[in-house]
Amino acid sequence: MAGNNVSQDEQSAKQPLMGVAKARAAMLAAVKPLPAQEVAIAQALGRVLAGPVLATRDQPPFFASGMDGYAIRAADTPGTLTVVGEAAAGHGFTGALGAGQAIRISTGAPIPDGADSVVIQEDVQRDGDAVTMSAANAGMNIRPRGGDFRAGMQLLETGRRLDGVALALAAAAGMPYLPVRTRPRVAILSSGDELAEPGETPGPFQIFNSGTRGLAGLVERWGGVAQRLAIARDNTPAIATAAEQGLRDHDLLVVIGGASVGDHDHAKPALLRLGLEMRVDKIALRPGKPTWFGTTPLGPVLGLPGNPASALVCAELFARPIIAGMLGRPVEPVFRRARLAEPLPANGPREHYLRAHLDGDDEGRLVVRAFEQQDSSLLSVFAAANALIRLAPRAAALAAGTLVDVLPLDGAC
Repeated sequence: MAGNNVSQDEQSAKQPLMGVAKARAAMLAAVKPLPAQEVAIAQALGRVLAGPVLATRDQPPFFASGMDGYAIRAADTPGTLTVVGEAAAGHGFTGALGAGQAIRISTGAPIPDGADSVVIQEDVQRDGDAVTMSAANAGMNIRPRGGDFRAGMQLLETGRRLDGVALALAAAAGMPYLPVRTRPRVAILSSGDELAEPGETPGPFQIFNSGTRGLAGLVERWGGVAQRLAIARDNTPAIATAAEQGLRDHDLLVVIGGASVGDHDHAKPALLRLGLEMRVDKIALRPGKPTWFGTTPLGPVLGLPGNPASALVCAELFARPIIAGMLGRPVEPVFRRARLAEPLPANGPREHYLRAHLDGDDEGRLVVRAFEQQDSSLLSVFAAANALIRLAPRAAALAAGTLVDVLPLDGAC
C-alpha cells in the first residue's frame, strides 16, 4: 500500500493543476438535485422551492377599499348623501347602493354593489346620517380585483429560497404546504492526532478542532444539515471506517485535512478503500491547492485543506455550490466589482483569494482592502473578513483604485 501511495503522489505531482472554474464544474457534474418533499408553510422558512407556487385565486378576490371613508357613486357628487350601512374588512355590505346613498367603509372592505368611488373620511363633513362632500372621480381609492395577483399567475419560482417575504406571498395565496428540496445531509470529518475538542484538556502538542465547527455553521446557513463526526485518528483504517459511516447516512461527505503529500496524510488512501473515483485532484488555487473531490458507490466526497482558513475559503468556492446544486439552485459564485483601497503585488501562478474587508466610500462606491496577513492558518483574519478578492494567475501588480473581482461573504455589502 505504501508503494502504491508514493506512485500515486508522484503521478499526481506531474499532472497540471486544475483551474478553479473547471474544478467546480467537475464537482457539480457529479451531483444532482435531491428529491422534493412537502412541508407545512410554518416549517418552510429557509427551505428551497422544488416547484413553482401558482395563485389559485385573485388577490384581492374582490374590489376593495384602499382607505377608510365612504363608498359612493361619483355621479352623486358634489352633494350631501345619506349613510345607509357599513362595510368592514371581512364583513361586506350585502345590499346595493342606490342614488344619493353612501356606505361607511373601512380599508380592505369589499366595495358594495353600485359604488364606484371611495371618499376618505377626512374629506367629508358628517352630521348624523348625512355626509357632505365635494366632487369625486370614479375609481378613486379602490383596489381592483386581482390587483396584487391573478389566479394562475406564478408567484414564486422553482429554486427560490423561502424568506419571510416569500412565505407571506405564499400565505396570501392560501398555501398550507409547499414543495421544497430535501435539505442535503453533510457529514464533516476531520482527522489528526494533533486535534482535541474544545472542553478537553489538550496534549502539549495538540490544537483545538475548529474547522469542522466553522464548516458546520456554513453548511446550515447554506441550507444543508450538518453533522460533525468524531475526530478520526491518523491512520488509514480509522479514517476509512469513519468515512464509510458518514457516507452511508449522508448526501455528502466533507473531509478536512489529510490530503497533502505528507507521511500522515491518509484521507485519499482511506477513501480508495471505499471505491473512490477521483474527479478533481489538486487545484491551481491559493489557499487551497490540496482540495480534491471524488465519488464513491456510497456518495460524493469533498476534501478540504487542514488549515481552517484554507478550508473555509475552499468551502465558499466549492462546498457552497455543491450544496446549492443539491438544492436545485444557481451554483456559480456571484462576484462584484470593487476598488482597491491599497495596492497589491503581482500574483503567482495560482488563482489567489485574499481575505479582505468590503465597504462603501463617501460616494457610495464599493471599496475593498486586503488584510496584510494572508497565512492560511490564521482563522482570526478570516473571522474579520467579509469578502474575498480574486486575483487571476500571474496577474500584474495592481494600483490603489483598480477595480477587482470580489466575492462577498454573508453579511457583506
